[in-house]
Amino acid sequence: MSHGLYLPFRDGLSEDEERLRELRAYLLVLPESTVFTHLTAAWLMNWRLPHLPEQIPVFAAVDIGDEAPRRHGLICSRLVPDRGPPAKRRGLPVDAPEEILLRAARDLGVLDLVILVDSALANGDLDPARMDALLASRRPGVRVLRSAYELANPRSESAGETVLRVFHEAIGVAVQAQVDLFDAVGTLIGRADLMVTGTTAVHEYDGAYHRDQRQHRRDLRRERALAGTPYVRRGFVLDDLLNHPGVVMHEIDRALGRPHHPSRLERWRRIVDNSLYSEKGRARVMNRWRRQNGIIDWAKTT
Repeated sequence: MSHGLYLPFRDGLSEDEERLRELRAYLLVLPESTVFTHLTAAWLMNWRLPHLPEQIPVFAAVDIGDEAPRRHGLICSRLVPDRGPPAKRRGLPVDAPEEILLRAARDLGVLDLVILVDSALANGDLDPARMDALLASRRPGVRVLRSAYELANPRSESAGETVLRVFHEAIGVAVQAQVDLFDAVGTLIGRADLMVTGTTAVHEYDGAYHRDQRQHRRDLRRERALAGTPYVRRGFVLDDLLNHPGVVMHEIDRALGRPHHPSRLERWRRIVDNSLYSEKGRARVMNRWRRQNGIIDWAKTT
């Protein structure tokens, strides 16, 4: 799996089990101070992740005094002295949550980070005092992380919902996340992903799980219940937000009765272009990771 590092084949392992086995193997060539960080730690923390490339490096960090081994597919950074206490997730050592986010902020865009921060907040993994202290510093990545933290909302329940919420924020439409919906007699109908503030417009992200047969039946029952109420539901998919944002904003503008100004989309396009949700953003990040890996001449290690 890496230079001088091998694993025997094992059948019947899930993708997660295989990945955990590989991370445990990396610890054999890393010093005792090692913690996993960045996207590797975010996965171990069970945070929701943005749209990732197929192959991403393993991210680790070691104490300043320890030697950082060089391996293809491994990016190793240095731990700061005043970091938060390390912990274990899925049996493996991970960096402090705020440090995980800061290291990710040096590579990822605001949209990618909001997804991570939303999930970290929802899981209760972030200490407000430590986050405030970190965001008040001038360490690399703080500016991007601060922008993401200001957009975060712990009530979001999926990465797609976060993308939809940030889209509304970018085009200047205020929304509330996870709003309970009631019929005329006060019976709970369900919960909306987003409700446009001051209206009865319900905007929801329709991800792949809505195509599941059981979920589809629940969705149909919910739509019938909404039919006799003032609520107006609109569903959006990722393709709408990434490839047809002008059409989506025009629909929203028309429903809200506000003038349509295409210039409102400029902020959203910048956010997407700087994220892993665009080809340009993915290429930028992958090129950065390749440069960090560098070229290793293994002949000199024999």
